[in-house]
Amino acid sequence: MDITVNTDEVLKVINAEHCDPFSILGIHRLDDLNNKQNSFAVRSYFPNAKEVFVIEAEGNTRHKMEKLHENGFFEAVIKNKDGFFQYKLEITNHDGSSYETYDPYSFWPVLTGFDLHLFNEGNHHKIFEKLGAHVRRVNDIDGTLFAVWAPCAKRVSVIGSFNQWDGRRHQMRCLGSSGVWEIFIPGITQGEVYKYEIKTSGNEIYTKSDPYAFYSELRPNTASIVYSLDGYRWDDASWMSERDNSNIFEKPVSIYEVHMGSWARIPEEDHRFLTYRELADRLVKYVKEMGYTHIELLPVAEHPFDGSWGYQVTGYYSITSRFGTPEDFMYFVDKCHQGGIGVIMDWVPAHFPKDGHGLARFDGSAVYEHEDRKQGEHPDWGTHIFNYGRHEVRNFLISNAVFWFEKYHIDGLRVDAVASMLYLDYGKKEGEWIPNQWGGKENVDAIDFLRQLNSTVYSYYPGIMMIAEESTSWAQVSKPPYVGGLGFSFKWNMGWMNDYLRYISMDPIYRKYHHNLITFSLMYAFSENFVLVLSHDEVVHGKCSMISKMPGDYWQKFAGLRVSYGYMYGHPGKKLLFMGGEFGQFIEWDYQRSLDWHILDYEMHSKLQRYVKDLNELYKNEKVLHQVDFSHEGFEWIDCNNADQGVVSFIRKGKDSRDILIFVCNFTPVVYSDYRVGVPHNLYYEEILNSDSEIYGGSNVGNFGGIHPEQLGIHGRPYSLKLQLPPLGIIVLRPRFM
Repeated sequence: MDITVNTDEVLKVINAEHCDPFSILGIHRLDDLNNKQNSFAVRSYFPNAKEVFVIEAEGNTRHKMEKLHENGFFEAVIKNKDGFFQYKLEITNHDGSSYETYDPYSFWPVLTGFDLHLFNEGNHHKIFEKLGAHVRRVNDIDGTLFAVWAPCAKRVSVIGSFNQWDGRRHQMRCLGSSGVWEIFIPGITQGEVYKYEIKTSGNEIYTKSDPYAFYSELRPNTASIVYSLDGYRWDDASWMSERDNSNIFEKPVSIYEVHMGSWARIPEEDHRFLTYRELADRLVKYVKEMGYTHIELLPVAEHPFDGSWGYQVTGYYSITSRFGTPEDFMYFVDKCHQGGIGVIMDWVPAHFPKDGHGLARFDGSAVYEHEDRKQGEHPDWGTHIFNYGRHEVRNFLISNAVFWFEKYHIDGLRVDAVASMLYLDYGKKEGEWIPNQWGGKENVDAIDFLRQLNSTVYSYYPGIMMIAEESTSWAQVSKPPYVGGLGFSFKWNMGWMNDYLRYISMDPIYRKYHHNLITFSLMYAFSENFVLVLSHDEVVHGKCSMISKMPGDYWQKFAGLRVSYGYMYGHPGKKLLFMGGEFGQFIEWDYQRSLDWHILDYEMHSKLQRYVKDLNELYKNEKVLHQVDFSHEGFEWIDCNNADQGVVSFIRKGKDSRDILIFVCNFTPVVYSDYRVGVPHNLYYEEILNSDSEIYGGSNVGNFGGIHPEQLGIHGRPYSLKLQLPPLGIIVLRPRFM
């Protein structure tokens, strides 16, 4: 038989190190072979095959393939054909088993040069539609297109049970200099488990999960799963339209922060997780009843270790399989929207773990991270830092943000650990970091990435929220990039949180010496669009639960928590409270167990829960509490200087001059009779909330539903109210305009 292929090329295929096996395998015209102008060679490589036949699609003509190499390299020369033709391969193994398949090496590349160009320059905003595993039809044949970026690999293969996890079987082609590898495998359908086998430049063999996989195996297994996200039928069109055509800055945003694995479990079934669909029924109903406007989920992208709470992600495009399928999570989001609840998801573009199946040293080189450890590692967390200066890495992350909005209708991303991205020396000692080109500690590439990220997602989804968890004094985090900002819509107010928690955790006798802790936040409250947060980080690692932070006896703890929450809801800014805080869970949050729902059988806990519900309803219904959150025009101190008595009073104002609420907060356990507060109008003031009400577990000290002012000026105002101020209590008053 004539040899139609170079022996060295054959050996590269057999040794699984050919960067373009398609140039050897599949069907090839033999124009230069003995002037046989109409001859074609079909070549295949099946290491375990005894014999292989080519079966023409038209006419079922069979051609036995010649075995050119004992390791399973076959070829058939087929003459007198007018052009390329479609065919199948019939393979018989040495054990006698046989099967038919279309030849994956008979298909032309699917990804276009334009796709690769956009990806390599960092501007393919929906690259998740191209890379990864996509069930599709090519040349009227059903299968799955696999594509992955591994620029320094010597060879990449798709492996799975369909090829006995043999990396020699489905070797991919490298598409030019793009670093992208591709293969279409006929017959592969949804549910197939797979990985990529990568031969590095140093001839090491890695097996990696797909960075762009839409679904993954349940830990401890780590393989990716072929999955289509196009089958779910959404029923949230009205929500999505309203979201994208309203001003979120003037709307109430009261967020219930949730860890899905520990909000509630099923004790009768070995304390298993609730599924996404069970959460859609129970959690959404609860959040709606409690009056929250949004749910914020700790990261639900795939992660191998439960103890990371989801913050060490290995599957950025893969919803975690702990609670169900992608359609199940879509159902959860859909039910939230139908119930009037927005969904925010924690997102982690700052770092990724070193797990062998993940992004770390993906093709044997520093693909997603930096090569230099001084740039590429977080010493405190033991994780890698993304290389934001690399176009394809930025594209991976920006496309991932777009993905969650596009495919899962997410309403916002809370971007984790932004401070660690902004500073090159974050968590590092002298000599452990490399300055930028100007000798500074600012991470210029990360700054550019964040601006590009926010500009991109807002160009597609104008009504979403991008929330920065940023703990430093970096300026203009929530200002647009065109004025020098980072482009986020909101920033977590970590300064307020630290001062606030320090103050309310003190014994009231000492609070007068630290009065500025409760008032200082108004010095900078309007410098950013802030979210006031009492998050999961504040109720773990020995920090105590919210109720346990309160000083005093049992009654005082609940009273102290009520006045603290009341002050938070009166303070300018959107709100966030971690689960369990709304009913006064005493023990710290534990990701391995359910919240202590049984304590709602105790009166004080159920009454605290009712109080938080009423706070949410007050916050949503009173425009002054959310309409002018980010301007000094929405807030005015009445008296912020009464440190000796531990009382602060202020006015919240709306756009309409008649929309005002008076807040008076007593942070001591003393009842103040005849406490005088200056007010602007000579009108009846209705007491619309009193945290000391008996229905909330209080002692019923108050003002009998309302009070008339006296023409006695104080605090620079012409009128004043003589109030009965409850211990560790807050009262909210509204003037009654006729």
